Amino acid sequence: MVRVVSIHSFRGGTGKSNTTANLAATVARTGKRVGIVDTDIQSPGIHVLFGFDESHMNLALNDYLWGRCSVEEAAYDVSHKLDSQAAPGSAIYLIPSSLKAGEIARVLREGYDVGLLNDGFQGLIQQLNLDFLFIDTHPGLNEETLLSITISDVLLLIMRPDRQDFQGTAVTVDIARRLEVPKMLLLVNKALSSFDFAALKAEVEETYGAPVASILPLTEEMIQLGSSDIFSLRFPNHPLTQTYSNVANMLLA
Repeated sequence: MVRVVSIHSFRGGTGKSNTTANLAATVARTGKRVGIVDTDIQSPGIHVLFGFDESHMNLALNDYLWGRCSVEEAAYDVSHKLDSQAAPGSAIYLIPSSLKAGEIARVLREGYDVGLLNDGFQGLIQQLNLDFLFIDTHPGLNEETLLSITISDVLLLIMRPDRQDFQGTAVTVDIARRLEVPKMLLLVNKALSSFDFAALKAEVEETYGAPVASILPLTEEMIQLGSSDIFSLRFPNHPLTQTYSNVANMLLA
């Protein structure tokens, strides 16, 4: 049965898209068919990690929402990004949002039928025969994020060890509980190596009454990579890659 995983944060800058790409690639390498949808239509970005720019995108999620194409026509097979160690059957598809200023402006000006997103998600699952669908959401709370949370089998909430993030995450956790999300995990990202990770994990779990999947350290290699590639594929033996693998195993369980 397909599993829908929404990756969300209350504020921007948490590393949400990087985390989505790394977890999706890690899950795909186990032999799963994985789709990634960038629903951050107002400020798209995950495509960069897969080497995409405007010249690579003939169609995007926006085109589906405006009725210009079917949703699967906006899907790009990026399985070549997976390394040679990927298990047989591994596949990963990216459905990006448009980088065109006019398309973004139209969304901001006119909005779109959020109900089409759910139809699109189901269409992708069926047409691409997916095992996992990862949704890279827009930060904060709006109709799109509420839909994504509602249909999720797993909601992964990303936060930094920052008081603003603590307050915003509390709002999202409360809403997720009201929407009865089957499984909710917290992920603390960009923690300095000088932090006491065990104490931070305990504080977050006590604050929200939800399990912390992991504490991700802020690493120099991630900063230097600058979203030019998928970290776990570029640095397969790095401790952070092992952490991504541990979180991916929670999603696979």
